[in-house]
Amino acid sequence: MKQEIKIVLPAYKIFYSLFFPVVLCLIRGVARADEIGGALDSNMALLSLVFCAETWVMERSGRRWEIFTLYPVKNKTKTVLRRLAVQLCYLCALSYVGYFFYYWQKPAVPLGKTAAGLYGSYLPAITATVIFFGVLSMTLSNLFQNQWAGIGGSFLLWLTLYSTSGDKVLGRFNIFAYAFRELDGPEDFSWLWGKAAGILIAVFLLVWLPHILKKRG
Repeated sequence: MKQEIKIVLPAYKIFYSLFFPVVLCLIRGVARADEIGGALDSNMALLSLVFCAETWVMERSGRRWEIFTLYPVKNKTKTVLRRLAVQLCYLCALSYVGYFFYYWQKPAVPLGKTAAGLYGSYLPAITATVIFFGVLSMTLSNLFQNQWAGIGGSFLLWLTLYSTSGDKVLGRFNIFAYAFRELDGPEDFSWLWGKAAGILIAVFLLVWLPHILKKRG
């Protein structure tokens, strides 16, 4: 596992991923604490799809491809899943901590809500987003054997879902329903449907992974 961590978390990826939420909280202003989750939900999706795209195709640039093609599909799948798990755990942890970066702006907590409650609802929301876009970009990269295809395809879907049309068509089943939720009035948790749908799609893609590796490996 230590070797996998070294491979998927090189210094340059750690640097730009840490830099991302810092810059984000500097350029994306919030007046209320319940705006923080929505700001991070959509933007951490972008970081996730870039970060996880090369989970397996990195073997080509690393000149290890000839060795890995000799591995059984089961071993290849385990390797990909371990690397993906490391990256997703890292991105989730970064998202959890990055939430507090916004408090330098001293956002107001709306009446009837608590800072702890807002953060508690943010945790499952951002976790689902990171998993969905991380798994999606990894799958597309492996399917087309090109990390830019994974990034480009995932970004196009991001543009579609994070739009007015995406919100109107999918509603609460949109992965970004949490970002589009109404902030005024009582807390609405209908966005959980969108997050659950994202997790189910991610699980399906992971089940499909061995078949992709068998064809492309």
